[in-house]
Amino acid sequence: MIMARIHKAALSALLVAGLAACGNDDSGNQTNPLLIAAKAAGGTAAKIRGGKAEAPAEAPRTPEQMAAEALRVNQGPLVMVGFESLGRTQVMAMTGQNGSLRTYMAPSKEALILRDGMVVGTRGLGHDLSVAEPQTEPLIRAGRAGSAPRVMRYFSGDGLERPLNFTCSVAPGPKAGVVVESCEGHGASFQNNYAPQGGHLPVSRQWLGPQLGYVTLQTLRP
Repeated sequence: MIMARIHKAALSALLVAGLAACGNDDSGNQTNPLLIAAKAAGGTAAKIRGGKAEAPAEAPRTPEQMAAEALRVNQGPLVMVGFESLGRTQVMAMTGQNGSLRTYMAPSKEALILRDGMVVGTRGLGHDLSVAEPQTEPLIRAGRAGSAPRVMRYFSGDGLERPLNFTCSVAPGPKAGVVVESCEGHGASFQNNYAPQGGHLPVSRQWLGPQLGYVTLQTLRP
């Protein structure tokens, strides 16, 4: 069962790479963090200090290795998250649920709040997204074209929420099965990419905000 999920995660990683290639990163960084992790998994040569050879540094794990370990030790829902602006990928486990909202947390206490794959909040990342109110969500889940507003609320230094309002359109993407949400407002623009399946969002690339940038998401265990 675990091997089947790992194989599925590997296939999802390829789809995530495709979603990242479809999107427009405002920072100009088109790098896929899943590929970064995979390329960084190569061995590190031993270093010589004081005439003694040190043991090789432990190579970073590939996304597949991280998925395998997470699926082995945790029986609950899991997601793999790639932070493009940070150039790293990590697995988050569900730590709480309130109705349709689930909180997924990493060992570092960084957390995402998801509604069946749609990011609606972040915690512990800095410049956190307090709550997202995407009225485009029904269109995205149904894979239908249309337009609707999106409100993104952020915590400010004084502890208050500051809303950013965007006008968004939803349309089929350049790749089959991909839905693109294009948004503009406050002099900024971004694209979210989703691969909806039966109303669910198991794989996506979503914009968290001006400072946090994009994340790629894939469900390891629903």
